[in-house]
Amino acid sequence: MSLRERYPAEIEAILARYPAGEKRSAVMPLIFMAQREQGFVAGEAIDEIAQLLDISSTQVASIVGYYTLFYANAGGMHRIQICTDLPCALRGADEFAEQVCENMGVKMGETTADGHFTVEAVMCLAACDKAPMFQVQSRNGLRYYERQSADDVNELVKELCASRDGRGETVSE
Repeated sequence: MSLRERYPAEIEAILARYPAGEKRSAVMPLIFMAQREQGFVAGEAIDEIAQLLDISSTQVASIVGYYTLFYANAGGMHRIQICTDLPCALRGADEFAEQVCENMGVKMGETTADGHFTVEAVMCLAACDKAPMFQVQSRNGLRYYERQSADDVNELVKELCASRDGRGETVSE
């Protein structure tokens, strides 16, 4: 089922926020809407968003690929995104990322066998002086962690696993 069929009122509301002739500005809200259901933006959704906005699929895909909040591929319920740009690397981010991956039994970009965690390298989370740092994204939001160690990540993973209910969502307290 297409986005237009699933979310006609929401699409119209999003497009109505922008002036006539500037509907391309609605690209990010439409990408968020498309990603909400599956946790990533499928190729068909990229094509449909491009059609809705009269832009190319390549333009939509480039936005999905650039921003760390958008995903072109399926991943774990939680995405551990480690900043590995140069300033963070100078503060030990590469070694930190290697330790995290080793402890979780995955390579960078992979998802754990249980499907709960994906570890990804990202560029610039705007805390270079607080590296090693990472962010965790899930359906429950986004959280930043600064001045971390691989042991800190292990503890966080244990907490996230312990706080699960039967549906794989974090239990609110």
